[in-house]
Amino acid sequence: MKKASDLFIECLEEEGVEYIFGVPGEENLDFLDSLSRSTKIKLILTRHEQGAGFMAATYGRHTGKTGVCLATLGPGATNFVTAAAYAQLGGMPMMMITGQKPIKKSKQGRFQILDVVAMMGPITKFTHQMASSDNIPSRVREAFRLAEEEKPGAVHIELPEDIADEHTDSLPLKRSHVRRPTADVKSIREAVKALEKATSPVLVIGAGANRTMTSRMLLQFIEKTGIPFLTTQLGKGVIDERHPKFLGCAALSSGDFVHRAVEASDCIVNLGHDVIEKPPFFMQRGGPTVIHVSTKTAEVDPVYFPDIEVIGDIANAVWQMKEDIVPNGGWKFDHLLAYRQGEVDHTAPLAKDERFPIFPPHLVQSVRDAMPDDGIICLDNGVYKIWFARGYTACKPNTVLLDNALATMGAGLPSAMMSAMLYPNRKVMAICGDGGFMMNSQEMETAVRLGLNITVLILNDNSYGMIRWKQANMGFKDWGLTYGNPDFVKYAEAYGAHGHRVESAAHLKELLAHTRDTPGVHLIDCPVDYSENDQILNNDIKRLSKEL
Repeated sequence: MKKASDLFIECLEEEGVEYIFGVPGEENLDFLDSLSRSTKIKLILTRHEQGAGFMAATYGRHTGKTGVCLATLGPGATNFVTAAAYAQLGGMPMMMITGQKPIKKSKQGRFQILDVVAMMGPITKFTHQMASSDNIPSRVREAFRLAEEEKPGAVHIELPEDIADEHTDSLPLKRSHVRRPTADVKSIREAVKALEKATSPVLVIGAGANRTMTSRMLLQFIEKTGIPFLTTQLGKGVIDERHPKFLGCAALSSGDFVHRAVEASDCIVNLGHDVIEKPPFFMQRGGPTVIHVSTKTAEVDPVYFPDIEVIGDIANAVWQMKEDIVPNGGWKFDHLLAYRQGEVDHTAPLAKDERFPIFPPHLVQSVRDAMPDDGIICLDNGVYKIWFARGYTACKPNTVLLDNALATMGAGLPSAMMSAMLYPNRKVMAICGDGGFMMNSQEMETAVRLGLNITVLILNDNSYGMIRWKQANMGFKDWGLTYGNPDFVKYAEAYGAHGHRVESAAHLKELLAHTRDTPGVHLIDCPVDYSENDQILNNDIKRLSKEL
């Protein structure tokens, strides 16, 4: 007979867990004691449960394996809610373990008691309260299975104090070996026939294609057929965006050059589509043929009701289509690629604008110039996310971590910390607005304590800039969205990090190179000029793309 909390840790070890991120509480002490004796799992103590959750979710996003985080009951568990939604909507496998008072014998009345399982129900794939130590192996195995199965997401297990202290003779269950099913040959044939009949087909690469590592097969398909491709924000990097057939990233809602290219197509292959993301095109009756290639059937939406569905492993489906297809000599792509050239021609002079405070297009280009091909940028949420999604050339999968699902503020720094832990030999940069950074800035202490090598670039405009942009776009007066900031250089130094402040466009380039090449945690306070956001993003781009 062994203690239940020891068994729980053994089950996590059997699943291959490397880290548990979190803030333990009184109700986790049995679990914590058992974890202290593990030689395979490392506890990463964070300064807020939300940061722990974001780190666990990012572990899942990078590896495809479930990231694990820990919190106590009540306020600890409620602090996980945003991170749970972040993982659930973003397709990131993550397990939350929360404590609870004894369930068989109350000793403190209703103090701190919430129905955490019911609270987690709407924002997880699986949530369960352990009521018997004998069931720990099967419940843990089931939670991991569901967390990692397409579409991945968040799961939750509550481990009450008295259950953690029970004794049991149960043993961990081994992971099963499982492969995703392959797509039906007849559906492949239908998709290929539609493509061969088309005049100007196009590929749209979405979140699911990024998760399931389809890069190699997709590149082979594009090289054989010459069909151009675009990405959603969560699909960035699946194919190197320096490829001559790249049409752009659907970062704005509509009216961008890339949207005009999709509108000019008569057959759209949607790879790994997810209704969580803003749609890169709107289906209409009598419009282009839409082929849905994914691990799951399409969720029907007023603007999405595909004609042909190819369901199975995406990489295998693309390979089957590549083997079957005979490239059509009549395909016409020049007019689609002209839209991409129009975007490049518009952006290039903007990126050379060296004004101070820093102009967003120039900032994006400066970061791209500073980062190696395999460098990872982790964006928080703000208007700069649109500039980076449109203008930052992603060379490899999962090198641009942005959240276009929940689109929460506060995730940029923890996401970069996790990336730096997983890939210590790669350059990692968190790119945060001043608003988003301050939501989890306390994790700077965690980053310094862990000895990470990261740069935190703060885009400082003393306001919630994304909402100010929307406010201007809707014709409202500028009101209620500005604030003051601490001295970010001193703030970084107070944590034992290195603080820097940008003084010119040339200085920005120097600082990006210096912080990239110097070990430690670096913070760069970068003033930005958002004054032209509304004019460029809402007016100029739409006018110029329409003229084309």
